[in-house]
Amino acid sequence: MRFAILGETRAWRDDGAEVPLGGPARRALLALLLVRPGEVVSADRLADEIDPDGALSAHALQSQVSRLRTALGSASLIERAGAGYRIVADDDDVDACRFERLAQEGRAALRDGDAGRAVALLREALELWQGPALAGLPESRTAQAAAVRLEERRLGALEDRIEGELRLGEHRAAVAELRELVGRHPLRERLAGLLMRALFAEGGQAEALVVFEETRRHLADELGADPSAELVALHRELLSADPSPSPAAPPAQLTSFVGRAGEVAEVAELLRVARLVTLAGPGGVGKTRLSVEVAAVAADDVCFVELAPLRDGDALAQVLLGALGLREHGLSLGDGGQSPVERLIGALSDRLLLLVLDNCEHLVEEAATLVARLLAACPRLRVLATSREPLGIIGENLWQVRPLDDEAAARLFTDRARAVQRGFAGDPRTVRRICAALDNLPLAIELAAARLRTLRIDDLAGRLDDRLAVAARGSRTADGRHRTLRSVVAWSWELLSGPEQRAARWFTVFAGGATAESALRACGTDGETLESLADKSLLEVSGGRYRMLETIRAYGAEQLDAAGEREPARRAHARHVLELVRTADPQLRQAGQLEWLAVLAAEHADLLAAVRWAVEAREVETALRLLAAASTYLWIRGAAASVAPQAIALLNHVGAADSVGVAVPDGLGEEYVACVLLAASGEAGRPVWQRHRAQAEKALAAAWSGPEPGRYPAVLLPWMMRNASEADPHGAFALVSSQRGRPEPWVRAVAEYVWGFGLLGEGGGTEAERGFGAAAEGFRSLGDRWGTALALDTLASLAGARGDRASAIALTDEALTLTEQLGALEDAADLLVNRGDHLSGDDTAAARADYAKAADLARRAGSATSLAAALRGLGDIALLEQELTEAERLYTEALERIDPYWIKSLGNRVRALAGLGRVAEARGDGAAARSRYQEIAESAAVIGASTTDALRLMGLPESLVEAVIHLR
Repeated sequence: MRFAILGETRAWRDDGAEVPLGGPARRALLALLLVRPGEVVSADRLADEIDPDGALSAHALQSQVSRLRTALGSASLIERAGAGYRIVADDDDVDACRFERLAQEGRAALRDGDAGRAVALLREALELWQGPALAGLPESRTAQAAAVRLEERRLGALEDRIEGELRLGEHRAAVAELRELVGRHPLRERLAGLLMRALFAEGGQAEALVVFEETRRHLADELGADPSAELVALHRELLSADPSPSPAAPPAQLTSFVGRAGEVAEVAELLRVARLVTLAGPGGVGKTRLSVEVAAVAADDVCFVELAPLRDGDALAQVLLGALGLREHGLSLGDGGQSPVERLIGALSDRLLLLVLDNCEHLVEEAATLVARLLAACPRLRVLATSREPLGIIGENLWQVRPLDDEAAARLFTDRARAVQRGFAGDPRTVRRICAALDNLPLAIELAAARLRTLRIDDLAGRLDDRLAVAARGSRTADGRHRTLRSVVAWSWELLSGPEQRAARWFTVFAGGATAESALRACGTDGETLESLADKSLLEVSGGRYRMLETIRAYGAEQLDAAGEREPARRAHARHVLELVRTADPQLRQAGQLEWLAVLAAEHADLLAAVRWAVEAREVETALRLLAAASTYLWIRGAAASVAPQAIALLNHVGAADSVGVAVPDGLGEEYVACVLLAASGEAGRPVWQRHRAQAEKALAAAWSGPEPGRYPAVLLPWMMRNASEADPHGAFALVSSQRGRPEPWVRAVAEYVWGFGLLGEGGGTEAERGFGAAAEGFRSLGDRWGTALALDTLASLAGARGDRASAIALTDEALTLTEQLGALEDAADLLVNRGDHLSGDDTAAARADYAKAADLARRAGSATSLAAALRGLGDIALLEQELTEAERLYTEALERIDPYWIKSLGNRVRALAGLGRVAEARGDGAAARSRYQEIAESAAVIGASTTDALRLMGLPESLVEAVIHLR
């Protein structure tokens, strides 16, 4: 039997035949029983609801029940239970229950990023409605309350369905429906926001701004209220053309663009209707330059990612995070268990962006997998790829990039020749012959034209013809243009002097280009040789860095192998990178922090390449020293996970931790500790940490127990943070805090900071605050923004715990300024949540704005941990305003995103649990409240202080502290 109350009350037998229910009294009786199937409704209430005038006696009600049973054809469907009746029906047999289940599943799918499934579920749910809920029962209080609840959920499901459709790119179809809904519900801010997004996606920015203004006016006139923080943030986004963080821009071009203006326009037009376009063609045909020019005319934001230096496909998502300007982790030194791909999806899920992936061919499978996933989850994203072969995924539009036509090729040759030979005016027929011999390939033409610095054009033509004759005898199965390009590169290479060839060979080990100083040191060459290679187009110079075209780099790498020089060149490169990071390490803890962070960020790709080579070559000592020297930079930048796989592999080379211990090379115990901490920062970090923690603790104690300090003081801070959530963290706290007497200012500041946490665990709040204050002053005097922000954040928490909100807000504001200087997006989100917590007692509107802004930053950064904190804060506001259902939803979503093993998440976990406990109390569910408060007490015990003190330190209001202590 199936039942319907979403419209008129109706019933159908299993064969599809509709049941004649009879008069309005029987329909009303059935509807009231179906509001909550299986629950008992008292006879008195049924009689009162069916006939408010009181004319329906108990006997008459029983008669109506009997007639309804007869109509339904089963006496067992409606049971007598105590002093009332209930209907025996499965939830899925009632359209209202089925609607609520489908709507809930749809919302969950939307939250998980599966917009396609969400839309399908929500459409199925909404199709169940055949009219107003519980129609025909206008005088029933129960029916009216249920109808209001169902209509509200119907509207919420409509909003969810439209949001899913917008994520799928169905903006145009949604605009008309949204206009009608906004007209009927002018105070519904989510509908207004969805309409603004749909209009903006269709190019109607001005119309979207009008919608905001009309909504703002309605709210002011009818409620005397301002728009929500979320709608204000969306309004700001529409007004702003400078999104943060800034994605990597296409490389600046040093030469004119010749011969492809029509292709630029056509590819740009194709990208307006297609979400994935791949520029395919052989090496040297001009794919990269075409992609740069298309990006220059794109209306959307552009992120340009050069994949040529990348050798490890597993790091592809991390490279994209970096190109988007997103740090992998924040000051918390953890990622909340979220993978780089998940963070990318979080950052791009609602962002209008053109992502350019240049040189995909050597990572085509990994690139295809990642692009397919991003396009499925991020409906406003478009991708322009360059590759020598298609990505081979559904929805890909191929654009074959072909050689220049004869006229454009001749113009390109002449333009480049004039750059090296003033007043060049070669015979047009000779120029055309040279270009034709080079198959009109742009790179080959540019290489040939560069030779005119030392050759006459006739000599150039003669040598080129000879070279092509040799190349024509190559492999018949190879692409003809590829053979031609190889011959041009080989010919250009062989015209170099011996020192030039050696420098070019050794330069190929650089993954991300090099400064002149780096190239001179690693390649063992001189400045004149480097300048000569640039003059001959073997190297490019841009932004103070030398770079080598990938085609030339690949050829040079073959020559490096042929000369038997790969290992010496790699070793020299690793030695240079080690010298650089060693030089930078102490500067990162002083006033030059920002300057040296920028220096190392430019060398990041080469740092990864040097570490990878050292690990693969089993150069254990070199690898350990590289990781340790770079660890301060990696932790401050939030990029520790980028070396985690290499650190894990290195630990496997060193030996597995067992009863015998790890075979650490003599004198490198501290480097081993840094390696363990870096290995533990990745997705597979927890088991690594558990295997190596005991051995690392001994090594660290040995390094810092003598009169001389260790070589890498930055390991002390992550060591404490990593141990804080262990069952017995006191040894780690004691080891670090014992360094308070050291003469080195940075070490003293770290020791004061850690000492403060140890005092907190013993209940010494006043002394702890003195320690954190000393740490902040120590870090500040050195110019270390990272350490200062950490200490200020902790001081703010203590001030908030004792009720000094003004101090807490001032300290948090100072920490926020420092994190902005560091470019710490996730840290800024966390600090905004903290400031919202301090504001919430006095200014809920300001607190809500901070939480909303934090959520926006967290989504842009793809940080689940930071987003969980923001949702928890918004849940607190909803609870304050007695919106119990909304508060419960926000707290639950926050708990789903919180990593239970990470110490920095503990406070938000406790506060979310406390919120759910208060929701349960408000609903009269004491058992559920006690269960939540018991979970809180167990979580609070981790930090070692008394339960009461721990809860206060984690920011719980006094009323919640008392509730936990009372009910746990």
